[in-house]
Amino acid sequence: MAPFFVFFAAFGLFPLLYTGWASLHRVELTAPTDMQWVGVRNFSRLLEDTFFWNALGNTFTIGLMSTVPQLLIALGVAHLLNYRLRGSAFFRVAVLTPYATSVAAATLVFVLLFGRDYGMVNWALGAIGIGPVDWQNGSWTSQFAVSTIVIWRWTGYNALIYLAAMQAVPHDLYESAALDGASRWQQFRHVTVPSLRPTILFTCVVSTIGATQLFGEPLLFNGSAVPNGGADHQFQTLGLYMYEQGWVNLHLGRASAIAWTMFLLLLVIGVVNRLFARRLQAGTEGRPT
Repeated sequence: MAPFFVFFAAFGLFPLLYTGWASLHRVELTAPTDMQWVGVRNFSRLLEDTFFWNALGNTFTIGLMSTVPQLLIALGVAHLLNYRLRGSAFFRVAVLTPYATSVAAATLVFVLLFGRDYGMVNWALGAIGIGPVDWQNGSWTSQFAVSTIVIWRWTGYNALIYLAAMQAVPHDLYESAALDGASRWQQFRHVTVPSLRPTILFTCVVSTIGATQLFGEPLLFNGSAVPNGGADHQFQTLGLYMYEQGWVNLHLGRASAIAWTMFLLLLVIGVVNRLFARRLQAGTEGRPT
């Protein structure tokens, strides 16, 4: 077990602690060894920074718009794959293909699809009488477009997780429900979904963590390497804002504070998940059979 702990200490624990130390200093990228102690000033400045709150709000809305449809679609796809289908192995590989696709390649394709003048999405909207939409420069439209990229990439991955959990559900439960006259929809609601509660909770937490760390999709959707998230910062996430502060504005101390703020948010999400899982488990154990 020693190699794991050595690599974890070198590439996991040390960067985490060093980032926390740097967040308490004023340090620039041009002179990373020249640190001036400022205490929690970098964190207090975030509370007064409108760009930080904008990035936090964008992260929340993009995460919500991408996570909820993503998991619902994944649950439906897994339910279809759970039944006997011709070529089921092919479909299982097909739904995982977006996950294996490069983030850059996928995002660039979606940039073309959501193009204002020649994009296929606006072409389809024009076919039904809706005028062209400036997807990139609008606030909600740009966040919706970024969310669709996330949904496309991660739906298949979550679908396979749900499928593995569905296959672990005892068939006796479905047979008993069928004998009681339950339809497939009723079996899905009253047998499948309750059996998948721990797995659904797990995917919700993992998807929330991924949404908090979202970086590649909004960066490339901007059409350039500038991490401002659009002209009005309309789809700038916390990951982009951290990168902008550290590697564009050269303020490593502020970037470290943003990184640790994201880390603390993830800890809160983990604690809430733990409490909810315990409550769910207690409710399941106390339910009469």
